[in-house]
Amino acid sequence: MTETAMTPIRLLLADDHPVVRAGLRAVLETEEGITVAAEAATAEEAVERADRGDIDVVLMDLQFGRGMNGAEATAAITARPGAPRVLIVTTYDTDADTLPAIEAGATGYLLKDAPPEDLAAAVRTAATGRTALAPTVADRLMTRLREPHTSLTRRETEVLTLVAEGLSNQHIAERLHLTEGTVKSHLARVYTKLGVDSRTAAVATATALGLIRR
Repeated sequence: MTETAMTPIRLLLADDHPVVRAGLRAVLETEEGITVAAEAATAEEAVERADRGDIDVVLMDLQFGRGMNGAEATAAITARPGAPRVLIVTTYDTDADTLPAIEAGATGYLLKDAPPEDLAAAVRTAATGRTALAPTVADRLMTRLREPHTSLTRRETEVLTLVAEGLSNQHIAERLHLTEGTVKSHLARVYTKLGVDSRTAAVATATALGLIRR
């Protein structure tokens, strides 16, 4: 899926806000070698549309309200043979957002406030199968590699995010299909990593470090 003069990069815009889709279309259709082939207002619709075989890159939002989210849709799309590349375009850049999307198979991760030229460059990069990351996301991933003791696993992030929402250990266990003891173990590791000794401090520290989104 490389760009040539005869075969433009075909995009699917997946976002539940019509204004956002219109904005992305307006920016990208002015770029040579790029064409918007389709739009999707839900993650489920994006998965179905991406499977038709005429899309090179999906620009995927992360949050769609009810139903499947962007990371789940990304996993469903990229699991299929000959799948298009998925470029996340969102407003969220915490570990709680970026890690599930990247683990799901996203080729790139860009923020919606990126300059138009960066968006077009990311589309071209993703179309070739190379990684395109927003600077803040790339910096955070590098920090995770350099300082793993300050990083949380995906499950630890999920647990702490639910703590931030005010859920008890019992309710967190029910939500994530874990035992209450497992939830306590995850929290104990979170406390150690963050150098804190309470739920409130863990939430405050993780939020300040950009590990979870409030």
